[in-house]
Amino acid sequence: MDILALILSNSWLTALVVNTFLLFLALILPQKLLTVFGYLNAWLLGVVIWGCLQWRGYAIVLFYFILGSAITKLGLEEKIAAGIAEKRGGKRGAENVWGSALVAFICALASFFFPQAKSLFILAYVASFATKFSDTCASEFGKVYGSRTFLITTLQPVPRGTEGAISIEGTIAGIVASIAISLLGWFVNLIDATGVVICVVSAFIATLVESFIGATLQQRFSWLTNEVVNVINTLVGSVCAVVLLYVYQSFSLFTISF
Repeated sequence: MDILALILSNSWLTALVVNTFLLFLALILPQKLLTVFGYLNAWLLGVVIWGCLQWRGYAIVLFYFILGSAITKLGLEEKIAAGIAEKRGGKRGAENVWGSALVAFICALASFFFPQAKSLFILAYVASFATKFSDTCASEFGKVYGSRTFLITTLQPVPRGTEGAISIEGTIAGIVASIAISLLGWFVNLIDATGVVICVVSAFIATLVESFIGATLQQRFSWLTNEVVNVINTLVGSVCAVVLLYVYQSFSLFTISF
């Protein structure tokens, strides 16, 4: 009992125990969502997230990991046949872990080392995952259920899976996804109701930016891999959230002054 109390009283020790247990469980289960190296990197991510933001922050990354991985499997055979499926049959590697969560990782660390701005970094943290989950759902639902897909720059019809393509079905799925993860952030008391709205709007803006990059730049520069674009995407979502909060607070002060 004393050992358990010690573990629960130390967030970093808890982080090590919880993530090591989950890593062991993931490695022995027959169904693999990540490669072995992907799991090891996810372990490091999980330790830092729990250590900095405790179980509330961990709930966000776990929610994204489980549902995001499941959604990637939607219509897998159809996507493989069309040549638009994720590599390794949807199984993610270390590059996918950091492409999706590098910005969130930095935000979590910043909230720990700069406690005076903790609420701001937590908002950016939730916004980054709202953005990534929105992008994942928009892309995967668009590939499987999109009846018509259009290039974001010209609105000309293009095949499913084309970089920079958008669809009504995918866009709706992306918005619903950002709402879901933002509401989870509110439910676990990481952000307030205003933060929910800010995260949803930020995710929508960032997803449009990601599509624009895919349509205009990604094919021109070899270093703009999907993982690099994911980092840019989540960074845009986080920065948008901070800017929108600043605008909201400034407007509120202006309104009160009158």
